[in-house]
Formats: sequence, structure tokens, C-alpha cells
Amino acid sequence: MTARETPLVAVVTGASRGAGAGIAHALGSHGATVYVTGRTHRAGDSTAAGTIDETAERVTAAGGQGIPVRVDHGDDAQVRGLFDRIADERGHLDILVNNAAIIRDEMMGRTKFWEEPLNVIDTLDVGVRSSYVATVLAAPLMLPQRRGLVVFTSSSGGVHYAFGPAYGVPKAAVDKMAADIAYDFREFGIASVSIWMGSLLTDRVRSIVAANPKKLGHILDSAETPELTGHVIWALYHDPDLLSVSGKTLIGAELAGLYGITDEDGRQPPSYRDLFGVHPYPQFAHTMR
Repeated sequence: MTARETPLVAVVTGASRGAGAGIAHALGSHGATVYVTGRTHRAGDSTAAGTIDETAERVTAAGGQGIPVRVDHGDDAQVRGLFDRIADERGHLDILVNNAAIIRDEMMGRTKFWEEPLNVIDTLDVGVRSSYVATVLAAPLMLPQRRGLVVFTSSSGGVHYAFGPAYGVPKAAVDKMAADIAYDFREFGIASVSIWMGSLLTDRVRSIVAANPKKLGHILDSAETPELTGHVIWALYHDPDLLSVSGKTLIGAELAGLYGITDEDGRQPPSYRDLFGVHPYPQFAHTMR
């Protein structure tokens, strides 16, 4: 197998379930080797459904190679171990998807922020800090190639109220992180972007809708599957003009339209820009060094 034929190597953090699992699955469908990370290794490790083993199996079944690696992204040593392993086994990394985050049920309710337990703000640890650490440790695997893509999964909650500060502040933070990381990466041909996902049709959401389709069925009209973001990431990596969008916060649904990517059943999910007039804010060109 020549270097050009060698499958792309990707890491998707927080991929036991939800957005990460769908992104990993989509990358696998394009033949990528995907390191799937998360804390849930086997059924019973968590009260939530989904494990890294199951996601890795789906990646492989889709045509790629799924490699489950149990990582607590709140533990820097475990994260370093992940990238040391990739260095030993692959010698390089093409795509890093920073998706791991602690999302506690208490932060998703209709409570005031002072009514929630203090640990909801752990999103600044596993969410913001963990994404920074993963990118720092991934960089040496990308720099020699002078090509790569770092993606931060985000949402429009970074520019409007959504669930409260423990949710919105980390979204705004990773959007900014993508911009600043892109500045240092640019001379090495590595792109960094933040991608806003829309309302996601995760397995959990599908179950909720199925339980009350009359009331909640409308969600299916505008929501997108997590796989859509994975297909968008794949197309973005292969775009010859990739560096032209590096540092930007992008809307996944708009990228899908640009690249001609449709979701399941041929749907084209709408952009939050069209639905609500919500859009990312550009960075100013001024720099301080």
C-alpha cells in the first residue's frame, strides 16, 4: 500500500455515544482509521447507553478501522498515552475531532444557574481544557506532514442563551480556541475550525421523539444526524482550499449544502442562520505577538 493509499488516521474524542459516535461512524464509512475515545468501555461502565467498543465496531462495519481507547479526558496522562500509542502504531495523525465534554443532566433543565450543582461548570475542564490538551499533544503528529485538520464540535449556544453559562461559555470558548490555534498552525498547513452542529438526532433523541411523535415529531424536520458532521469533516479535509476557512467558526448545515452532502432520507438540514438569524462572529484581523 502506497503512502497515498494509506487510510487517513483520525481521533474522535468522547465517542461512546451521541455526536462523537456518529462522527466516528461517518469517518469510518470513508475508510478512515478512527481512534475512538471515551470513558465507557463496556456496558455497565455508565448508566447511559453506548460504549467505545460498540462505536469502534460500527466504524469497522462501515468500512474503516475502529480502535477503541479508554481515555478519561480529565486526566492528562491518559490523553498523552493515547497520542503516544498513535505515534507508535501509525506515526502520524490527519484529523483530530475534539468532542469530549461533560454534559450533566442538571445543566440541561429549566433551572437558574444558582440552582444547579457547582459541578456543571466542569465543562470548562472536560470540554474546553481537554480540547486544548488533546490538540497540544496531537500537534507533533501533524506538523511533519504539513497538513492536518483539527475540529472543535460546537453549537450556536456560544452566541445566544442556551441552557445557561455552563453550556454556552464552553461553546464560545472552543470557537475562540479554534481561531487562535489556527494562527499558530497556518504556516504548517494545518487547519483548525469550530463546527456548529444543529439539533442532533442521537439515539436518545430518537427514543424521546418516538415516545411522543405527535408532540415532538416536528424535531425530525430540522434536526440532523451526528453522521452529517462526520461527512462534512471528511469533505472539509479534502477541500484544496481548506486553509481559507481555517480559524473560522462554521455552520455544519451550510457546509453540507456547499459540498452537496445530504442527511438520511436525502434531507438537507436547515442552518441556524436561516432558522433563527443566528450566525458566528468573525475574528478581527488585528494580532498581538
